[in-house]
Amino acid sequence: MSAELFHLSGRPVIIGGGVAGLMTALALAPEPVLLLSKAPIGREASSVWAQGGLAASLGPDDSVDLHVADTLAAGDGLCDLHVVRDILAAAPQAIEMLTRHGARFDANPDGSLRLGLEAAHSRRRIVHAQGDGSGREVMRALAETVRNTPSVTVLEGLEARRLLTEDGNVTGILAHGPNGAVHIVTDRVVLATGGIGGLFLDSTNPLGSFGQGLALAARAGARLCDLEFIQFHPTALDGPGRPMPLISEAVRGEGAILIDETGARLGGELEPRDVVARAIWKHLQHGRRVFLDARQCLGASFAEHFPVITAACRANGIDPATDPLPVRPAVHYHMGGIAVDRASRSSLAGLWAAGEVACTGLHGANRLASNSLTEALITGLRVSEDLSGSAPKRLRKPRMQDLPQPSDPTAVRPILSQHLGVTRDDAGLRAAIAALQPIAENHSEAAADPALVGLMIAEAALARQESRGAHYRTDFPQKSVLAPSSLPRQVQS
Repeated sequence: MSAELFHLSGRPVIIGGGVAGLMTALALAPEPVLLLSKAPIGREASSVWAQGGLAASLGPDDSVDLHVADTLAAGDGLCDLHVVRDILAAAPQAIEMLTRHGARFDANPDGSLRLGLEAAHSRRRIVHAQGDGSGREVMRALAETVRNTPSVTVLEGLEARRLLTEDGNVTGILAHGPNGAVHIVTDRVVLATGGIGGLFLDSTNPLGSFGQGLALAARAGARLCDLEFIQFHPTALDGPGRPMPLISEAVRGEGAILIDETGARLGGELEPRDVVARAIWKHLQHGRRVFLDARQCLGASFAEHFPVITAACRANGIDPATDPLPVRPAVHYHMGGIAVDRASRSSLAGLWAAGEVACTGLHGANRLASNSLTEALITGLRVSEDLSGSAPKRLRKPRMQDLPQPSDPTAVRPILSQHLGVTRDDAGLRAAIAALQPIAENHSEAAADPALVGLMIAEAALARQESRGAHYRTDFPQKSVLAPSSLPRQVQS
């Protein structure tokens, strides 16, 4: 271990500076923890870009039961009911906790929280901040609190490249920092590394989020689950910029409609995301174009409601008050991930996972809009409850290993984009596997880890011979006649 980190050995180590990682660190206070972030916290995390807000049953006409029912419907038979109820029942507590940490949410004149509507929600239950700046505001509040919490040591510019294990237990982390290789001795690691959007050409995620946590867990021997379920947000702004600016679900919730280049309406604006994404994708595949039209419902007030989206549109020469917005589906959220139990423990002793990198059972086959920030907060709390007061075992210096080179997903993006998109089929999935396997097995390749994650996703998608939620097979367009509980969950290790 580097001399400057020797005094930090044995502490729980959180990898990732998004909502899940920051919440875990804060909830563990005053226990000393180490938080590793490749970028300055609050900069590159997907959490910063979340526009839709946080879902919680706070309205007088709402209830946890209704929120649970909507989540189960979106999850298409693969949600864990006990997990769904546990997380959603705690959602109001998460909002209150964020308020205590200084988050400023949009309110009505009487001081009550203003609640928005999004697709597949039966009630207005989305809490926003600054219209479409919810993720940015939540991250601001959490990051400021973390920086003012003495028990949290933040190490920015440090990238975890391998989990070190011995006899089926985590023993440390091999990372890279400004001065080269760093060995961190710990038997308690929390992965909060976000999603996989950076593995695709069209994504709303930061380009630096390309499944690093999944690669770390898989190479250490942890089980992963439901990797085939990737949510494509139906309305990313169709322009040259990457990552693609997101046109929030809330815009359709306010009454915006989908039209084609002739002005004809497509309809179905408030259907679940997978349904809307496939409808738009089908239109695009026939050489057509699709637009989101908010001129009638919002018009001149668009900028007041959605300042972040307005800025992105204007940067592309579009005025939402007077112009329809060109849209197309883009990778947005991964429902699969590291298989965890209700305490967010993985199958590998000493490894927890929280946020998008984890597969908790909340989302099932398709995430209900705005449940993700809520999940990140609650799973962060669950990790802290499980870790709180635990003492490190007798720590041994990990066996030295060569530092893997930095990962580069460039070679993988075209393969996944072509074969693992909105629709899939047997031939395309087999072609993806054939292309990805040799890259994943060549450890000297910069694309080895991204290819491994893509390979696992492709194998899971090939094994699921049905269409369910966000996973759509053109050669198996129907759901299986088997009960969901009888179907394979595609657990990989």
